[in-house]
Amino acid sequence: QVQLVESGGGLVQAGGSLRLSCAASGLPFNRYSMGWFRQAPGKGREFVAAISWRGATTYGDSVKGRFTISRDNAKNTVYLQMNSLKPEDTAVYFCAADPGTTLYSQSRHWNYWGQGTQVTVSS
Repeated sequence: QVQLVESGGGLVQAGGSLRLSCAASGLPFNRYSMGWFRQAPGKGREFVAAISWRGATTYGDSVKGRFTISRDNAKNTVYLQMNSLKPEDTAVYFCAADPGTTLYSQSRHWNYWGQGTQVTVSS
């Protein structure tokens, strides 16, 4: 059974930083692409970042230059380092996993999802 468990969310002031973690189990982690999406109240799920099992990365336009995705295959964990946070980054952040190598920005292509972690950025 695949499980993705996010952690690291919380309340932070604008300009601050947070690091999210997603621990994966039940899948061959080093052969899966991993991604982060977010969803703000009343909005659809937005692509944030993704990393292939080989380490290739891609980012959503709204986070480029501020967020960094990384993975530790020995720990079956993917991270999202978020710097220079803005109030508009406030959302529930979800971890996703997919066995393919294409880093899709559309959420429908991702097979497995975590429960999400809340990030709130105050102005």
